[in-house]
Amino acid sequence: MVVFRRAAMRGASSPALLFGVKAALALVSAALAVVLSALTVVSLRIARRVVTPAVRLADTRILSLDTAAQTITLGRTPDTELPGRYGLFTDGTESYVKLGSVLAEDATSVKRKLLTHIGDQTRIAPDAAFSGWYYDQPEELHLPFTPELIGSAVGPCPAWLFPAGDGDVWVIQVHGRGTTRAECLRAVPVFHALGITSLVVSYRNDGEAPRSRTGTYTLGATEWRDVDAAVGFARRRGARRIVLMGWSMGGAIALQLELSSAHRDALAGLILESPVVDWRVVLGYQAKLLRLPSAVTGIAIGALKTEWATPMTGAGAAIPFDRLDVVARASELRHPILILHSDDDGFVPSDASHDLVVARPDLVEMQVFEVARHTKLWNYDQERWSQSIRTWLERQGLTAP
Repeated sequence: MVVFRRAAMRGASSPALLFGVKAALALVSAALAVVLSALTVVSLRIARRVVTPAVRLADTRILSLDTAAQTITLGRTPDTELPGRYGLFTDGTESYVKLGSVLAEDATSVKRKLLTHIGDQTRIAPDAAFSGWYYDQPEELHLPFTPELIGSAVGPCPAWLFPAGDGDVWVIQVHGRGTTRAECLRAVPVFHALGITSLVVSYRNDGEAPRSRTGTYTLGATEWRDVDAAVGFARRRGARRIVLMGWSMGGAIALQLELSSAHRDALAGLILESPVVDWRVVLGYQAKLLRLPSAVTGIAIGALKTEWATPMTGAGAAIPFDRLDVVARASELRHPILILHSDDDGFVPSDASHDLVVARPDLVEMQVFEVARHTKLWNYDQERWSQSIRTWLERQGLTAP
């Protein structure tokens, strides 16, 4: 009798138990769906941000100006505390000021010398953007130049031409993501002194060149064609040997041109400053900086590389990450490459640059910097940066006799 009752009780509880298990599974499934949905939304936002041309954002706080001493005090950040010469985009009566050495610092602020004279009547908003450009306009170099238009598939792309030497050797400079060709002006005097003509170019969707249909980046997969048009322009103007110099994403563009251009016979080498060599490495690093789950990067890359997701990512076409991975394609490289990269870059990690040296030690040389941050190697140590380029060019036989 006791056995019967216990069996009856077990039988009576089975439907309740089954219902409880189903309810728990339903809750878990719902929770997982919410999590996956949230990850997907975040991933698509990241994907869209990657291909959308960046707008300069204020990242620096101006705490005070001393017009008598010509100094400026800034909120302390990893950039504002750097040794060297830099620039600051500002709002007010001055749009851009040059910054000199650090004069004093504490836990929250950094006082720097002003290299742009600031008068007593100057009014500048406290929010500013720190810059490694230093030179903002080509006239500041005090070198002869002409504005040019390079015909490309999307229309005429503005460029600056700085003639030098006999016109036999040219360097074509390619700026990075979210910047303009002014980023490249720092390098022009180095090449000019060596008798090398500089062509500083723009490309689709950078705010100066024409806009593509979608107005978004393809991370080098199509932008290289605009630079290839500049190579053709240089050849028509008499260039016989051409060096490509790419900064950050400009490095990715230059590498795609090296791998795909019909003008490869005219190329003599590449100089890459803080380059993107493999976008997947960069996006993974950026996700870690933002403390995002690794799944976010995977979903974002998956969305960017598929055609069906382009309406959600804003990309005009699927991004060919395999084609943009130059470490994997290292065997296809044909010309010598000089990489200038800091292990403390802080934005584009130097890992893929190191990997490219390992993959092609016969062609790729790397000058490793420390402390200097992304595309600010010239600012941090101008002499070493310039000498590295001069020495490499001399070894390639690209300088004037």
